[in-house]
Amino acid sequence: MNNKPLFALAALGLATGLFSVYYYGQTKTALPPVFKPAANPYSKGIYANGIIESVGASGENINIYPEVSGPITQLLVAEGQTVAKGTALLTIDPSVQRATTEQLQAQADAAQSVLRELKAEPRPETLAVAAAQVASARSSLKTAEDAQAKQERAFAIDPRAISRDVLDNARNATRSAAAALALAQRQYDLTRAGAWSYEVENQERQYLALSKAAAAGRALLAKYTLVAPIDGIVLAIRTSAGSYVSNQGAYNTYTGGFEPLIVMGASQDQLQVRAFVDEILIHQLAEPSRITARLYVRGTEQNYPLRFERIQPYVTPKIELSD
Repeated sequence: MNNKPLFALAALGLATGLFSVYYYGQTKTALPPVFKPAANPYSKGIYANGIIESVGASGENINIYPEVSGPITQLLVAEGQTVAKGTALLTIDPSVQRATTEQLQAQADAAQSVLRELKAEPRPETLAVAAAQVASARSSLKTAEDAQAKQERAFAIDPRAISRDVLDNARNATRSAAAALALAQRQYDLTRAGAWSYEVENQERQYLALSKAAAAGRALLAKYTLVAPIDGIVLAIRTSAGSYVSNQGAYNTYTGGFEPLIVMGASQDQLQVRAFVDEILIHQLAEPSRITARLYVRGTEQNYPLRFERIQPYVTPKIELSD
């Protein structure tokens, strides 16, 4: 039996193992860091993460949320742009609310027209018709009275000249004509008096209610345009044209939460840093008069000196669930 191939393979395996031990046992030279890590320039110091924000009375940026829902039709500003108070920032589709507001305004205008009509009564043409009806009733009464007088004279001369029934009919006709005249006169007086004061008051209240509803519609319509609440700078825009937004803000598909549409800050040359110090490190803070700090921009070698302003308590509940 020829064992030479087996010895050759064993020798090759041994050589490969020795080479691997030599190669992988060498100490490799460490790669230089991408950026210089932040050094602690203080003998005693703590690290804290923070955010850069504008200098405000409350020390925070202004998060702008819409009060209405709908798709964004237009963005009117850009990040980093300085805007004045009242400047339009973006618009949300107002088509439905605009139609509703126009309908409410049309109803208010109709109620106002009815109110003017009531205050303008009596209409001259209507009053003329009522006066003509009075004149007609008076003429009918005169005719009935003349006919009754003739019948009365004939009956007085000779009771047998006319029947009692004819005389009674003449008297009844006169009384009916007098009642018709009285009715026409009352109708004329009612027409001349114009609208009832209670009708005018009721219509005034209806017009006022509809006017307020239209004003509320216009106020809500104005909410579809977000405007700058202060003179400042647009720090961040977290939405885009065509995105659907609600009063909760814009949905972020990466974080799964809602964010403000626009973040604004005061237009100042200075910014402030809000550093979040964990509660277990609070006791290591020096007296406020002796606190100094530096800001290191992560990923760069840039750093800036900071001036301590104040401590603002910021407590959040920590909940941990297990089992």
